[in-house]
Amino acid sequence: MDRTGETALLRSLVDIPSVSGTEAAVGSFLAASMDRLGFDTHVDAAGNVHGSVGPADGPHLLLLGHMDTVPGEVPIRLSGDVLYGRGTVDAKGPLAAMVCAAARLADTTDARITVVGAVDEERTSAGARHLAGLMRPDAVVIGEPSGATCVGIGYKGVFRFRMTAEQPAAHTSSPEATAAEIVADFWFGVREWLLRRYGPGTASALFDQALPSVVALGGGLEEAWIEVSCRVPVHFDAAAFRAALGELAGGRRITVVEHVEAVRSSRTDPVVKALSAAIRQTGARPVPKLKLGTADWNVVGPVWGVPTAAYGPGDSRYCHTEDEHIALPEYLTAIDVLTAALPRLAQSVALGTTTGALNGMGGGTP
Repeated sequence: MDRTGETALLRSLVDIPSVSGTEAAVGSFLAASMDRLGFDTHVDAAGNVHGSVGPADGPHLLLLGHMDTVPGEVPIRLSGDVLYGRGTVDAKGPLAAMVCAAARLADTTDARITVVGAVDEERTSAGARHLAGLMRPDAVVIGEPSGATCVGIGYKGVFRFRMTAEQPAAHTSSPEATAAEIVADFWFGVREWLLRRYGPGTASALFDQALPSVVALGGGLEEAWIEVSCRVPVHFDAAAFRAALGELAGGRRITVVEHVEAVRSSRTDPVVKALSAAIRQTGARPVPKLKLGTADWNVVGPVWGVPTAAYGPGDSRYCHTEDEHIALPEYLTAIDVLTAALPRLAQSVALGTTTGALNGMGGGTP
């Protein structure tokens, strides 16, 4: 596949709407495209599209991207060498780059390279959760926008919960707290608890702090509720936080909506090293990045415990925005980087040099 074909693949993926839950059409296109490129292709029970090249008994390198997007229409257009459209950055650009790099290596690789276009990453990561129980690759590249010269070495976790307060009917002149006041006091208590243990006074970097946000709030005198999403660091003590929430809520029920651990790899992780070396080949200086959001890495990393890093073209500042776009030269550079990095990574895995490497389960130093 030449440069024109590589660009056409991305444009075709972006042309097909694929808001989470509606990925069937783009999945069919992706599977057919990989079939034509010589991949061994199938769709699993969750709707994830798998495509593999290389010997079945070689080191297994997984390139895990996602096909779904958030809602919202971004008119698709090409302005010079910049492609606008929903999914160009998050994350059809990274996914297309992975497919193109694997296709380039199909006839020469000694590794088993599998590209997966996962479903539902933008909601509950149902695709990744299904995938976690299907396999255990030797190393993983997560397809998320890092920028062509940067490597993602970590994502924060998330702890999201809901509390509801109920109070008997009373006049507003009563000294008894209203349900709304109980919820307000609870929120300020939660924020204070997190500040003491994971605030700026304990860690200078945002990645190492706990960052709570009220995402939903409602109610009145007799019943009120609050939902809080907290971005949590690698060293976060979820058990202690659950206990604190129970105390702050005065025994009222706390419902945990979502909890995924933070993940982080070191600069000596084999995936990080392979990508960094390939970036240097382009003449650029590789830059490690820590992300404040979450990704499918947070789901599969703690389960698989293998060397992992995130990589892909695009500026993550444009994710989910009305101005989402990707520069095509950067997209093509990312294909070159992946093409150079994967043989290095395969060699590291084959030589057993991944043993003892930090593997996406948290901890370590950047």
